[in-house]
Amino acid sequence: MPAEFAVFLDDRLLARGDLESVTQAARQQGQSSLLIFDSATGLETDVGLRDVPAAGRAEREALESRPVRGRPKLGVVAREVTLLPRHWDWLAAQPGGASAALRRLVDQARRERAGDDARRHAQEAAYRVATALAGDRPGYEEAIRALFANDMAAFMSLIDAWPPDISAYLRDLTAPLSRPL
Repeated sequence: MPAEFAVFLDDRLLARGDLESVTQAARQQGQSSLLIFDSATGLETDVGLRDVPAAGRAEREALESRPVRGRPKLGVVAREVTLLPRHWDWLAAQPGGASAALRRLVDQARRERAGDDARRHAQEAAYRVATALAGDRPGYEEAIRALFANDMAAFMSLIDAWPPDISAYLRDLTAPLSRPL
């Protein structure tokens, strides 16, 4: 699923879509008070709104596509995990070793908790956007309490008093919360 972004100028939603189209819409405004949000996370996204000359863009793309020496990137990230000796013993006895066993356990947990994770991510994204766009508005604290209490009726009622573009965007972000568990 392609990433979606939204750009706001004060209380007004200017554009939604991929990062390039949203950035284009932001550039046309020529304003410095724009906020661009990643719709999946609710995080503000910082993009350079100045135009990159075509020559500079081609040069940058050429540098990025140049082959790099060393081992190919396989998407593997090495990090430290601290476990008790009994945990290491159990992992070592698993088929494929500790790494394979940990991958299987993580995959299983991700499958089992997918719904809960989606709900939590939607809550966190809505919280971030609401804080940035409506943190000083009447009913903000009550709306956030309702959001994290999974009282979507109260949340929707409270955000109705906010500017229409803000409340509509928050409704979209919290759509997964309105579905039954």
